[in-house]
Amino acid sequence: MRIRTAFILLCCAWALAAQQPRRTLGEALGKKQPLLIQNATIHTITKGAFTGSISVVDGKIADVGEKILAPAGAKIINASGKHVIPGMIDCHTHIAIDAINEGSVSVSSMTSVADVVNAEQRSIYYALAGGVTTGNVLHGSANAIGGLNTVLKMRWGKDAGGLVMAEAPPGIKFALGENPKRQGMAAQQGSQAARRYPGTRMGVEDVIRQAFIDARAYSFQWKSYEQSRAKGENVLPPRRDLKLEPLVEVLEGKRLVHAHSYRADEILMLLRLAEEFDFRIATLQHVLEGYKVAKEIAEHGAGASTFSDWWSYKVEAFDAIPHNAALLREKGVLVSINSDDASGAEIMRRLNTEAAKAVKYGGVSDNDALAMVTLNPAKQLGIDKYVGSIEPGKHADLVIYDGDPLSIYSRVEKVFIDGEQYFDRETDAMLRRELDAQKKGLLEKEKLDERQRTPARRPS
Repeated sequence: MRIRTAFILLCCAWALAAQQPRRTLGEALGKKQPLLIQNATIHTITKGAFTGSISVVDGKIADVGEKILAPAGAKIINASGKHVIPGMIDCHTHIAIDAINEGSVSVSSMTSVADVVNAEQRSIYYALAGGVTTGNVLHGSANAIGGLNTVLKMRWGKDAGGLVMAEAPPGIKFALGENPKRQGMAAQQGSQAARRYPGTRMGVEDVIRQAFIDARAYSFQWKSYEQSRAKGENVLPPRRDLKLEPLVEVLEGKRLVHAHSYRADEILMLLRLAEEFDFRIATLQHVLEGYKVAKEIAEHGAGASTFSDWWSYKVEAFDAIPHNAALLREKGVLVSINSDDASGAEIMRRLNTEAAKAVKYGGVSDNDALAMVTLNPAKQLGIDKYVGSIEPGKHADLVIYDGDPLSIYSRVEKVFIDGEQYFDRETDAMLRRELDAQKKGLLEKEKLDERQRTPARRPS
């Protein structure tokens, strides 16, 4: 039993060791070692691809060009024959959280994903190893108006606060269609009691509209209170409503709406409702029938974050087509491709080949395909000032591939976030070998101890 406990503790120790990037003296003093990646094919996204170098100083891209000087004291990486892209960004993921579908209510805007981030979930490392450096973490789609999302950087080894990308604007999850019209947990368990409203697609629209009517009235109460105070009147403030405050931020343009959607009719419904209350939908998530109403989506100004080629996995998805992303783009919609992944071990770590499908099915250029998993989701999340392309001044979130990043045969070799190396394939392989050896030694010791504890049988 003690051997097994030691074995578990050893595994945990190795996991923690793998999480912690090695720090130089400069890093310990708050300074990051400069970096020069040279002789690589650099996919800048904004200015095409060329062979050259990238210099990184204090966690940011200092210079990009065919020939640039190495910063003083820089670590130099010869990436001859390699490809470098900006860290990929997943605009819709469920990693680092669990049990987050609050199916008992239809409006759960008082809750926040940021409060329940699990920094020890291995999905973060899996995503990182696939070249994803940033993710928009959303809860499930049980609610017409859901909780608040959070944007994470895959800084494996940091605590929950250290994962959060502080520069990202706040957002909120909405959902349309089949999922939010389910009448709650009691209904799923067969009980007739405590069925929640709504039970239809029309009811979903009503829930969203009524919530914004309430939010508008709540905002008016607070404005009236502030005006009275400004006049010197002694008045009591309105009671705070944590459910309505995020919706007031939506009305004021301070919080982004990311809306789970499938059908064209419901997409149009939400766009019209948003225009009724004078706010804009930031992204339509999934948006599998978006190609049917691409013109209207473009006119509204919403982005589309879709799947590459998922269809027919439920009734709402029957009319999905793999050309969706390309057709939306042709109509002027800002398009990204997301994973909707909760494990980080599946689609999320292959976002590059998901993007490549837009080349195959839609005939988009390689650069435009890469933009669908880098710069475009950065724009949709309001963080393109910091990430999404390789340009001076942006965060040094960089991925080195051993080949063409759109090829299924290429592998991620190194990943940098804010100029720090968080993944290295050779180091990962070495740690795996060392851990395997330690496990083997512990198992052999356990067998030996077991034999020593078992008394020898006397001959009959």
